[in-house]
Amino acid sequence: MNSVAPDPILFHLGTYPVGPTQLLAAIAVVLALAVLLFLSSARRQRHRAEEANECMAMLLSAQTEMQGRIAAMTEVFGARQSELNQSINQRIDGMTQRIGASISEQTRATHENLRRLQERLAVIDTAQTNIQSLAKDMAGLQQILSNKQTRGAFGQSRMETIIADGLPIGAYAFQATLSNGARPDCTIRMPNDQPVLVIDAKFPLESWNAIRNAGANSEAVRLAGQQFRRDMDVHIRDIAGKYLIQGETQDTAFLFVPSESIFADIHEHFEAIVQKAHRARIVIVSPSLLLLSIQVIQSILRDARMREQAHLIQGEVIRLMEDLGRLDERIRKLHGHFTATQKDVDDILISSDKLKRRGARIEALELENGAPASPEPRSTGENRFGQLKLRVVDED
Repeated sequence: MNSVAPDPILFHLGTYPVGPTQLLAAIAVVLALAVLLFLSSARRQRHRAEEANECMAMLLSAQTEMQGRIAAMTEVFGARQSELNQSINQRIDGMTQRIGASISEQTRATHENLRRLQERLAVIDTAQTNIQSLAKDMAGLQQILSNKQTRGAFGQSRMETIIADGLPIGAYAFQATLSNGARPDCTIRMPNDQPVLVIDAKFPLESWNAIRNAGANSEAVRLAGQQFRRDMDVHIRDIAGKYLIQGETQDTAFLFVPSESIFADIHEHFEAIVQKAHRARIVIVSPSLLLLSIQVIQSILRDARMREQAHLIQGEVIRLMEDLGRLDERIRKLHGHFTATQKDVDDILISSDKLKRRGARIEALELENGAPASPEPRSTGENRFGQLKLRVVDED
């Protein structure tokens, strides 16, 4: 029996001797592991390649779908962009037209305003010329007012103008003579045979001008004020004594002041004169207050005339109500005729509907009559036509 020679020891791995056999076995194991690792890596790479291909196919599909969607969106956006551009162009055209029309209108209005401004400037120039001529005439007016008789005529003229403009002819009289021989500047006839209202247009303007001409001299102002008070007292007593006649004139008379500024200054600085005039039943009036009083008197006269014509108005109202009653009766008769006509029209529509339904039933009956005959014998006394006829009659 032959004995096997032991393998030579090539090297020691730690304390373990390694020979050729062990080395070859180890190499075979390593090669087998390497092959297994290579095969496993190849399978993983193939699997990864397949997954990559699938992902690439999905990406390509998604890219194709995305390209389709992008193309569709591009087409939609292009259409929308076109519509938007068209709408914007239309709006811009409309705005351009409106702006052009507005600019044209503004230009026309500007030209019109400039024309009016030129007209107003021409009016202002004319007014300035008139003011200059009026300033020249003021000196002549001052000379006129310095004369007492001329000044009285000026106040009388202004008072007459106000009254003549506010009252109808026949409702007033100038320089009428009273029973005591006095001649007031104006008398106004009151309604219902009431006593006349007296208006005096005389005013101590020279005393008032003395106050104005005194300037800053306090002593001269005091003396002119005293003189004005005395003149006003005398004038108030004259009016109360001459023009307030029981049963012939009103219990109150008007003292006309031909200037609003004088009227305001009297009430501001000479309250005692105003109170004394009130106690004497004399009312101091300015042009505006006289105009207001004339308007009130005109309203009273108008009301009196309306009361005088009240029976005529009442008769006209009665005849108007009679005509209204006849109109109401005729309208009611006409309404009855319309109601009867509407009922007849409704009946005609009902009959027309019935005729239409009957025609439709007859048409259906003719179609069924043209069908093949029933195989049932006629001895029963009932045929299909009879059944249909009975059914039509029953439905009516």
